[in-house]
Amino acid sequence: MNQKLTVEEMHRIDVAAFKAADKLPLVMVLDNVRSLHNVGSVLRTADAFRLEGVYLCGITGAPDGRPAVDPASGRPNPNIAEIHKTALGAEDSVDWHYVPTTMEAVAHLRAEGYTIVAIEQCQGSVMLNEWRAWEPPTSSLFPPTSSLKKYAFIMGNEVKGVAQDVVDAADMVIEIPQYGTKHSLNVSVTAGIVMWEVLRQALAAGILQ
Repeated sequence: MNQKLTVEEMHRIDVAAFKAADKLPLVMVLDNVRSLHNVGSVLRTADAFRLEGVYLCGITGAPDGRPAVDPASGRPNPNIAEIHKTALGAEDSVDWHYVPTTMEAVAHLRAEGYTIVAIEQCQGSVMLNEWRAWEPPTSSLFPPTSSLKKYAFIMGNEVKGVAQDVVDAADMVIEIPQYGTKHSLNVSVTAGIVMWEVLRQALAAGILQ
């Protein structure tokens, strides 16, 4: 019988163990994402897949209330409690950073050795199902996560997507194939898909246990 597991039977690690654990060499960068529900959802998925961190840029709301004023409208930011409703504590486990502009985050992450990837629909984009994060190992001893190629995936605004200047600054663009009538996916859904694909490749290669 497929009996559902209780929370205790899932044996999840606590926040301290999460902080100490090896992480997937991936950070998510939210480029002016307006919905606090989307921010919280990305943080929660980042916790589930044990990412290195999340960068919150521009008008993207942060768990500490930044930015206090929406730079685009000049109005006070909405209730930050909306993040907590969807993050469910992931804002405490996942390392997050607020940066005033996405370009500042890109410059910082590039200096830290990350490959910058815009998730967008562009000319010359690479389809997610055709992309490989890492070449297959040449021996049974795969390098530790600290020495693997690191990625920063940029997720765009709910209406405008990733800003063109940010796309131009990226090292590559990855696109999720779509076969229906709609032109795009919700940003938190997109984030979940690409995070899972990186984790799937890491698990298949024995990178993350």
